[in-house]
Amino acid sequence: MAKNAGKTECLNYILRHARETGRRFAITSIGVDGENRDQVTETHKPEITLSAGMYFVTSEMHYRQKRLTAEILDLSTCQTSLGRLVTARAVDSGKVILSGPADTAAVRRLIASMQSLGVQTTIVDGALSRLSLSAPEVTDAMVLATGAALSPNIQRIVQQTRYVYDLISLPRIEGHLAESLASVQQGVRTVDTDGDVHDPGIQSAYMVGSRKDELFRHGKTIYVAGAVSEKLMKFLASQREVNGTVLIMKDFTRMFAEPQTYYTFLRKGGSVKVLHTTQLIAVTVNPRSPQGYTVDTGQLQDALRQHISVPVYDIMEIQRKEREQSLQTA
Repeated sequence: MAKNAGKTECLNYILRHARETGRRFAITSIGVDGENRDQVTETHKPEITLSAGMYFVTSEMHYRQKRLTAEILDLSTCQTSLGRLVTARAVDSGKVILSGPADTAAVRRLIASMQSLGVQTTIVDGALSRLSLSAPEVTDAMVLATGAALSPNIQRIVQQTRYVYDLISLPRIEGHLAESLASVQQGVRTVDTDGDVHDPGIQSAYMVGSRKDELFRHGKTIYVAGAVSEKLMKFLASQREVNGTVLIMKDFTRMFAEPQTYYTFLRKGGSVKVLHTTQLIAVTVNPRSPQGYTVDTGQLQDALRQHISVPVYDIMEIQRKEREQSLQTA
């Protein structure tokens, strides 16, 4: 959910245990991950460690900087700012910097190409600033990393994390209506009580305020194909028709309203649904911030568990306990 939220620690933990499963794994990133120093905060970052046999996709520039032996399997024609994308298999264990594709279509193609190599699971190292690449169209499941990097206040961390959790957990519409809306790529549609879809002639959600009569002419169910902005949510929450209004969006990544505005819409009787859902596997916490302060990890985990129904882990705490147990049995 923020830089320095413990995402790479979580990734390395998953990679270490992945080799024990017997499955074939691949990994890439939608940004640049694996550098040993954060370029913004100038703080130390954990590097990404791969085991022998793992597949990875990175740019030409970062492939040259790898600290392991690897076999190149493919050199794509897709150009990035850091060169073409290299698909390779690690021959031995070592460190890599990952910099992969930058858009959803490229990530989907990459995952498909991994499957053709016999890869059973592809891990995409994500980023909150590019949350669309965590959309259900791209990945089947996700892990959310949060922590003190968001705020020194546990209540504030929980509030922000719960908001993202609530969006990920939005209910999905199914059946004929979902099929009818899936082909709509832009603009706004309205749905009547019989489930029939109407085009009110609103080409963008930004035009909704000036086309209110058309918006509610056929009922209170509205589909927005693009981004759901703060302005749109404030508009819907302020209408007398808000009680019973159903807003449908493509997936959770399309919501850009502030939490307060979103929850005001819900309190007034509105509801939000999506065409596509993703599975949130777990939430990980990092109680340490790059600014130097630390929150109580036990209190943070307990507070989160009161509001979300997926497992909550502190990866650093788990690793510390594993090391202690290993020393005791040695």
